[in-house]
Amino acid sequence: PIAATVLDTTAENQAATFRNIDRAGPVRPIRAGGRVRPLPPHVRSLDGLKFPFEGATRTVDDYMTRRRTGGLLVLKRGEVALERYGMGNNPQTRWTSFSTAKSMTATLTGAALHAGAIKSLDDPVEAYLPKMAGSAYAGVSVRNVLRMASGVAWTEAYDPGGVSDVARLGLAMASRRDGAVLELMRTLTRAAPQGTKFNYSTGETCLLGAIVSAAVKRNLADYYSETVWGPAGMEADGYWQLESEGGMALAGMGVSARLRDYGRFGQFVLEDGVASDGVRRLPVGWRDLAGQPDSEATGCGKLEKDYPLGYGYQWWVLPRGAGTTHDGAFTAQGSFGQVVYVNPREQVAAVVWSAWRDSWQTPSEFETYALLGAAVEALR
Repeated sequence: PIAATVLDTTAENQAATFRNIDRAGPVRPIRAGGRVRPLPPHVRSLDGLKFPFEGATRTVDDYMTRRRTGGLLVLKRGEVALERYGMGNNPQTRWTSFSTAKSMTATLTGAALHAGAIKSLDDPVEAYLPKMAGSAYAGVSVRNVLRMASGVAWTEAYDPGGVSDVARLGLAMASRRDGAVLELMRTLTRAAPQGTKFNYSTGETCLLGAIVSAAVKRNLADYYSETVWGPAGMEADGYWQLESEGGMALAGMGVSARLRDYGRFGQFVLEDGVASDGVRRLPVGWRDLAGQPDSEATGCGKLEKDYPLGYGYQWWVLPRGAGTTHDGAFTAQGSFGQVVYVNPREQVAAVVWSAWRDSWQTPSEFETYALLGAAVEALR
């Protein structure tokens, strides 16, 4: 049996819950197209990869056991150098994204900009969502929503008392009432001038998804299918969780898909939005714009004390350093250890599925970067 909520699992039912989110509430399919992008094997296999971490030499098997890894995929120029499954998963498993969906929603924002449905990232939120006029989001640019620098107050704390904003978001989702999420976002207050402070907010990405949907006049799952999922050559349908039956997609979370299709998404971003059918779906240079900080508030080392990463447009950015392994790399990150890694300089895209027992484990995060860094080095 799956858990009633992904935040309240046991060690035994956690993986089953992450595999079967469609049993927990309403979803909408993300349809694959008729053409599948092949992912042929790379000439070099990384099955025997070893890497240093915390003074010891680790193996892939050791990492997967200790970090409760459900899936691991490394692509070099679109070729599979490493593909492993754990926690009862297999190549047909669909696994939930958690917040890696935020990077997908940001990518759809780029697609809407490329298509002209969003006229400018500096347009205010209410240009697309008139119902946000008079709220703390009035006058906030789409760009600052992408940066999570809106200046609107939000607490992303998974507190058992249920008083944080993300807990209130959970209650809005549980109500299964159409419009409940945007109603919550209209109640928020201002904490800082926009553009001056980074503040991570799942609700803000749900707002971003609503902006995209309003701009393109399509629901988010169908738009994803038309602009990315089909053109990028996904092999199977995915699905997106909804706030209500037939309602708005929960843009900050809730995509479920196969491991290789997460990899194809990473490859699509790596290739700057030119899909496998040869047609450009993102603005020229979107990868480098979205995948790097473009403001003082979101620079590397500025997000929180003693944390070296920065933030782009809903992507986490590893510190730059000429010649370093992760120079120019960025990642989608999700609770319990979900990662989509994109390294344009090295032409590497990777995916990690995990079932950590805590919503976030910083040592596990940095061991993941150590593993991926070793993979990058081995594939040079």
